[in-house]
Amino acid sequence: MNLIEIIILAIVQGITEWLPISSSGHLVILQQLWGLNVPVFFDVTLHIGTLISVLVFFQKDVSKMLKAVARLDFKTGEGKLAALIFVGSIPTAVIGFLFKDRLESFFSNLLAVGVAFIVTGCIIYASKLSRDRNKSINYFDVLLIGTAQGIALIPGVSRSGITISIGLLRSVKKEKALQYSFLLYIPAVIGATIGTSVTEWKSLTATEINVLSIAFGLVITAIVGYVFLKLLFKVVVKEKFHVFAYYCWTLGLIIVLTRILYSMSIV
Repeated sequence: MNLIEIIILAIVQGITEWLPISSSGHLVILQQLWGLNVPVFFDVTLHIGTLISVLVFFQKDVSKMLKAVARLDFKTGEGKLAALIFVGSIPTAVIGFLFKDRLESFFSNLLAVGVAFIVTGCIIYASKLSRDRNKSINYFDVLLIGTAQGIALIPGVSRSGITISIGLLRSVKKEKALQYSFLLYIPAVIGATIGTSVTEWKSLTATEINVLSIAFGLVITAIVGYVFLKLLFKVVVKEKFHVFAYYCWTLGLIIVLTRILYSMSIV
């Protein structure tokens, strides 16, 4: 990859990781269009960039939770939230472990990505159906949200889109649904990064790395991610979250129709 491609991919990752329009789906589209074979190391770097953005955004919450866990205090609000994040991470980890090969196969299937975008749009739009959003999040809610995050390993399924939507459909307070969705991302990406580093160690060490370019991409992803994380909070609070469904539907239909027409031309 050249520097321009690195910058574009970094910006796309920073925007689409938090907006409910699937970062993995967009990266698959760009890689297919440009004929890129993105190194595993760079993919890991992009996710570290968005991890930095969410850690900075929620630094006070994360700090309080870590202190509560260190004290083994799970009765305070921060301690309970830490326990909820742990429980919600379990179905994500199970899905990622059991269906790893199947999930990875979708990254080379643009038709599946298009369908996933359409399904994501439907779930996001459905989130507006719930109006009474005053409930505190409970363990059943987080199991559903954690399962949704696991399903979002499919490219084209937006992680933020379906986890926030599930929270809203469960009548969880908007701010709490957002907070939980993004905090749940932290252990997921840390676990995925460690897992990838272990299983793909040979690929990581064999990759020729331009440290300056990679560092540049990481910084861009972190900065752009932070900006769009703040933007999404404003959108959800203003009850405009469902408008992203139109984007997902449009992009999904374009991909599906393009793939169908392409297959017909080959036949």
